[in-house]
Amino acid sequence: MQQHQGPLILLTGATAGIGQEAARQLAAQGATVVCVARNEAKARALVEELKRSSGNDRHAYLVGDLSQVADVKRVAREYRERFDRLDVLFNNAGALFVDRQLTAEGLERTFAVNHLAYFVLTTELLDLLQASGSGRVVSTSSAAHHQGDLGFLEDLQNERWGVGGMRPYGRSKLANIWFTVELARRLEGTGVTANCFHPGFVASDFASNNGFAAKVFMALTRPFQRGVSKGADTGVWLATAPELAGKTGGYYHNRKLRKTSKAARDPQAPARLWERSEQIVAELV
Repeated sequence: MQQHQGPLILLTGATAGIGQEAARQLAAQGATVVCVARNEAKARALVEELKRSSGNDRHAYLVGDLSQVADVKRVAREYRERFDRLDVLFNNAGALFVDRQLTAEGLERTFAVNHLAYFVLTTELLDLLQASGSGRVVSTSSAAHHQGDLGFLEDLQNERWGVGGMRPYGRSKLANIWFTVELARRLEGTGVTANCFHPGFVASDFASNNGFAAKVFMALTRPFQRGVSKGADTGVWLATAPELAGKTGGYYHNRKLRKTSKAARDPQAPARLWERSEQIVAELV
């Protein structure tokens, strides 16, 4: 069991884009970062970079495919075996898929990666966050949540539309907000906070897994994209800023609390999503 000084932060989606930049910023601020990624070579390279740049040899990585609930649970178990506490869980891994895809567990991939991985990893490690006395859960959402709708609660696997793209992506980002709201409610009085944020339209390799058309789109819109440093900034701030102690249940952009969509403000949706997520996970066991 490793001992640590400074905040101990578990960060998913750490080897590219916003996640990679967040890892660098957090390490520069004195945090110990445990990076979760699918590609071990990339994870190892990033951790070695963090060790060199920060002078902290305690940075580490865990390898897992977060589209698989079983793998998310394994990552949580391995974290427990190696580390003595958890101060911040930064749920950042996410993806957009042009075509509707199913995981090996039979789940629609956008839902599995962008929401269920957040839900499972958080609930599996919640006691460690509570034990810290002031733990934080930070989740990467998006302004794309405005494309989500209440109908998502009756169609979590996006079967009705049968397509990929922005509709299921927007729904998953709406789920991130509902998840944050319900988590904050459940953690009220524990000292643990939960917040989410919109990073902006960031210049990264996001959506590059969708082939030539997606790469062309990202290239053509490059002049309208912001740098990864700016994209990661609000998430890092939510994870570390002393002035945010005790603030919970919020959706932020550019370090400011923002108003969410009407669907995101539905009073029953967060609890309903939580209950359905629990059922889905239980059925996979």
